[in-house]
Amino acid sequence: MHPLQCVLQVQRSLGWGPLASVSWLSLRMCRAHSSLSSTMCPSPERQEDGARKDFSSRLAAGPTFQHFLKSASAPQEKLSSEVEDPPPYLMMDELLGRQRKGCMAERLKEEILNREKMVDILAGPDAYRDLPRLLAVAESGQQAANVLLSLDETYADVMPVQTSASATSAFVSIMRGCDNMCSYCIVPFTRGRERSRPIASILEEVKKLSEQGLKEVTLLGQNVNSFRDNSEVQFNSAVPTNLSRGFTTNYKTKQGGLRFAHLLDQVSRVDPEMRIRFTSPHPKDFPDEVLQLIHERDNICKQIHLPAQSGSSRVLEAMRRGYSREAYVELVHHIRESIPGVSLSSDFIAGFCGETEEDHVQTVSLLREVQYNMGFLFAYSMRQKTRAYHRLKDDVPEEVKLRRLEELITIFREEATKANQTSVGCTQLVLVEGLSKRSATDLCGRNDGNLKVIFPDAEMEDVNNPGLRVRAQPGDYVLVKITSASSQTLRGHVLCRTTLRDSSAYC
Repeated sequence: MHPLQCVLQVQRSLGWGPLASVSWLSLRMCRAHSSLSSTMCPSPERQEDGARKDFSSRLAAGPTFQHFLKSASAPQEKLSSEVEDPPPYLMMDELLGRQRKGCMAERLKEEILNREKMVDILAGPDAYRDLPRLLAVAESGQQAANVLLSLDETYADVMPVQTSASATSAFVSIMRGCDNMCSYCIVPFTRGRERSRPIASILEEVKKLSEQGLKEVTLLGQNVNSFRDNSEVQFNSAVPTNLSRGFTTNYKTKQGGLRFAHLLDQVSRVDPEMRIRFTSPHPKDFPDEVLQLIHERDNICKQIHLPAQSGSSRVLEAMRRGYSREAYVELVHHIRESIPGVSLSSDFIAGFCGETEEDHVQTVSLLREVQYNMGFLFAYSMRQKTRAYHRLKDDVPEEVKLRRLEELITIFREEATKANQTSVGCTQLVLVEGLSKRSATDLCGRNDGNLKVIFPDAEMEDVNNPGLRVRAQPGDYVLVKITSASSQTLRGHVLCRTTLRDSSAYC
């Protein structure tokens, strides 16, 4: 057995699984030496010798994006005689195994540190400033841990490095944490309370991305549209917060600060040729000023993620979502009136605590009524620390959850196909991402509604250079006439290369 496989066999027996988010987890690793038998594990003394040096070199090497893609792809069957050398960098599987899911560093601190004593350093997402001290403690031979959640850490002074020269889009984190305290959700306990970056630092990052030639930015946050910048004293007056009609909060209504509508306005002005998206929002934070801004600005995508979670008012109350089915449906109608042609997506949970067949039927009917373009559907899985864990009973059998989930997925696909087929015959603006994964003769990109669009790689006209024939490149805007649609993809043929500003005359 390879020495590395020996270590992994031990840690997998602990039942550790992949993380939804990992900031720092260091594991003592061992490497094969040419003098070692391939059927034996090295002794503890030999494992310790050089382990730190090996860990440092492999961590420094790091996987490339292609390595991540390879890791994420479906595993291929191998002959039993095949033996692969370990990659020259640390793999997620080596650190974590394959069983448990969820935010881990904060939730399982004691278990990670104490079982088998395999971890040297454990740090939560807000502890990066403390890493020098943690490393010093670990170098002295002690375990080091810091999983405390900050009330003000926003990473505002940490500018991401864009490493891919062919990238067309980027994510920009604008806030962290969540105050909603939905009964099923672990986020407030693993990411802390809401805190937002100063608008000035966000604009600086977006401007740099524009200068690098990127054509799309997605603003990120656990509750992105509740953004509130309180860094400027002059804006901290007692101005009330406007919520969506018929929605309430689980906390005392906040006042003052620069809100999401102001940020969206400023970001959209940085570069008229850069698309702006945002995720993940809460339905309660869509006041009219946000909807009006999305309608008016050509470069703010007409696509809104509107997590419903359930179609039953009774279940929504148990989830502490702050709205009824009726209020949610009214918001959907209002959004569609305010933003004609808007694309809607949503999240749904099947089999939440106490969900009856009637509750499930109401969720099915909501899927049919709204007819989302995209959806993210999951079977309920209870998390420790949540309100549901302490106060509700996970009483829907697993087989019932899975059956209901399958029904929701089937209905969603049927309705999404109908919704997407309304695009057939229309001309849409598409931001080219690159070659299609399934055909070397096709290109793929995304339309304003974030749907994937596939079209042949063919010569076309450039509207800004009459008579010039070009082929689309990643980062180009092209007009595509849609010829067919499924629940997930549109297909068409390319008409011409254009700009975001000029495309409004054709779409």
